[in-house]
Amino acid sequence: MKPLTIAEIKSKLPELTSWLYTDGFLCKEIKTSDFKAAFTLMTRIAFEAELLNHHPTWENTYNKIQIKLITHDCNGVSEKDFALAKIIDRITSNTL
Repeated sequence: MKPLTIAEIKSKLPELTSWLYTDGFLCKEIKTSDFKAAFTLMTRIAFEAELLNHHPTWENTYNKIQIKLITHDCNGVSEKDFALAKIIDRITSNTL
């Protein structure tokens, strides 16, 4: 797996919903109605991440989830990050 260039990342960002490229990561903040909804969403994402064997760096504070994606094997953003981001977008579009 090789990292995408910054130009490649920026050209692919429009394929995603509300993701940013910041500090070398694909980043997104998701707001839910409450802590239970946030934790439920994180659980759903965790199952998909496990299937891809690609795990996000994330943080949860009450109703907010901050997600950062990077492929550690190549020390950069790769196609694998975009694949997981698209899955997260699909899950969140069906639940928020």
